Amino acid sequence: MLFSILTFLVVLSILILVHEFGHFIAARKAGVWVEEFGFGLPPRVLGKKIGETIYSINLLPFGGFVRLHGENTEEEITNSSRAFLHKGKIQRLVIILAGVFMNFALAIAAFSVVYSFSGIPRESQNVHVIEVRVGSPAHTSGLLVNDIIKDINGKVITSNGDLIGVVDANKGKEIKLTILRNGETQELVAVPREDPPEGEGALGVLISNVELYYPPIWQRPFIGVYYGFKEAIFWGTIVLTGFFQIFKDLFSGVVPKDVAGPVGIFALTSQAAKFGVLSLINFLGVLSVNLAILNAMPFPALDGGRLLFIAIESVFGRKVVPRIEHMVHTVGMIILIILILAVTAHDIQKLITGGGIAGYIDSVLK
Repeated sequence: MLFSILTFLVVLSILILVHEFGHFIAARKAGVWVEEFGFGLPPRVLGKKIGETIYSINLLPFGGFVRLHGENTEEEITNSSRAFLHKGKIQRLVIILAGVFMNFALAIAAFSVVYSFSGIPRESQNVHVIEVRVGSPAHTSGLLVNDIIKDINGKVITSNGDLIGVVDANKGKEIKLTILRNGETQELVAVPREDPPEGEGALGVLISNVELYYPPIWQRPFIGVYYGFKEAIFWGTIVLTGFFQIFKDLFSGVVPKDVAGPVGIFALTSQAAKFGVLSLINFLGVLSVNLAILNAMPFPALDGGRLLFIAIESVFGRKVVPRIEHMVHTVGMIILIILILAVTAHDIQKLITGGGIAGYIDSVLK
């Protein structure tokens, strides 16, 4: 359990610190005074001032924060030329979006590492058996996982569509399969079912013509980044669709069931860690995409909420009174905390009723 807690804290800290580092770099480039860059959450335990910025270690050992001069109200400004509120719209926009950008970049980096070490998936002309259903014609014939189906009744099989087409055309008839197993060719006989059970095919196998390709080591970082970017876009689409469904359910009066809070994320992180470092890095990438999109939402206290006020400023040609904006963000933060507490309570209930982390994972996957 201690290892799981430490893993969760490290993952959470990486996600937040990378996000805050984006704000930090963009603010420095824009000439904004960064008063403090903190690891963990206050109260402060240790702090050292380097240049004009205090770098601190705080009591709660997860996440971090960046405190910008003049970030919230005019009253706290002592150096107007270095205040966030006094910077132009484009500069403030870049500073706000930098956190989202860094989380998306972290996701790409994480997925790139996974692809570089676990291989690049690509289509081949080998149709692999990846699952055999017990009691199916494939099972009866002696077909095994990892077999490669080379031909059926003399027809060469080079794609999933080839196999499905031949099998469907021969339902209820005996077919002869030529397979490659451990480098040796074998022949098997099967009779595809005319009326297979729901969710199963006539032969009773799951197949794939995707193989893992390991490019030369010097090429892997470049190819990994390409596929990492595609993976980040893929997960971003899924996350956006999920958020859209959540809001749709809320407006319809339906309480979302599959939303995970800190406890749920802890359980999922623990599960990912059990499958090894690459699995944990992949999960880190998925979480980073989630954090990027969540922060971009136009809700007070989130980065997207600050972007919304810049948009209002652009439309009406004047800033919202900083004190009012700060109050709106404070209320938004209170609402977010209440929502997190509610989701956390729901997660704890699922953990208790599910009999622990394994039961919680099963309930999520159903």
